[in-house]
Amino acid sequence: MNAPSPSLPGGTWTLGDLTVTRFGYGAMQLAGPGVMGPPADRDGALAVLREVVDFGITHIDTADAYGPRVTNQLIREALHPYPESLHIVTKVGATRDQQGGWPPARRPEQLRRAVHENLEALGLEALDVVNLRLGNAAGPQPGSLAEPFETLAELQQRGLIRHLGVSNATAEQVAEAQTIAPIVCVQNMYNLAYRRDDELIDTLAGQGIAYVPFFPLGGFTPLQSATLSAVAARMNATPMSVALAWLLHRSPNILLIPGTSSTTHLRENLVGAGLPLSDKDIDELEKISH
Repeated sequence: MNAPSPSLPGGTWTLGDLTVTRFGYGAMQLAGPGVMGPPADRDGALAVLREVVDFGITHIDTADAYGPRVTNQLIREALHPYPESLHIVTKVGATRDQQGGWPPARRPEQLRRAVHENLEALGLEALDVVNLRLGNAAGPQPGSLAEPFETLAELQQRGLIRHLGVSNATAEQVAEAQTIAPIVCVQNMYNLAYRRDDELIDTLAGQGIAYVPFFPLGGFTPLQSATLSAVAARMNATPMSVALAWLLHRSPNILLIPGTSSTTHLRENLVGAGLPLSDKDIDELEKISH
């Protein structure tokens, strides 16, 4: 189902009928500090997005709440009209407040408005993939997603959304979503040191559903591990490069969306994700979360 790509680490994966590179790009860092306001270097942000496409990356992750409305506008300015091969994944279910918080916005009317705002900002007639963001800043929270997910399924039936996913979700919520409509991806926090979704990843892999880790490098507090640093030093690589390479190795359904506002850092991430890991390297890295 998923053919290898000679140009990017990890090859490709299919989200429904969409083929994307397993190495993608997360646009969150293009907004200002705290994911609020415009970037300090607008031209630099546009250059990063254009380089993403030039490298052959076909998976960009965004949300209208980033900025808010900043990253989607940058994506449109830099890349519209979009290459046929490029697929943009967005999220709904949260908004922003003046303090920089992420209050939930999952009522039916809020979700309908959010989908239309994403369509308008990105200049699209239909969104490739929409993830329903659940939980809160502390992580997934238990509870039914039926009403909000049914709202998105209705918008999908109307042709405004091609495929659905969930984000910041429990395994139970993932299963509940699948009783309402098919999903093509789950986007949760996961990295070498935070592996609560190991079982979920394996279950999804068996179902042909992608798992997209956010904070793949530890989030706002980068991964700190003596073992990770030792493996990286042995490979003459950075710890972050090794962490990305491990994620691609962990399971074939894992898609990467590391973010950066720097073209140099983008290239470093690409090279790093392609590092070959030996059995010894993997055995050592597997012990980090234990």
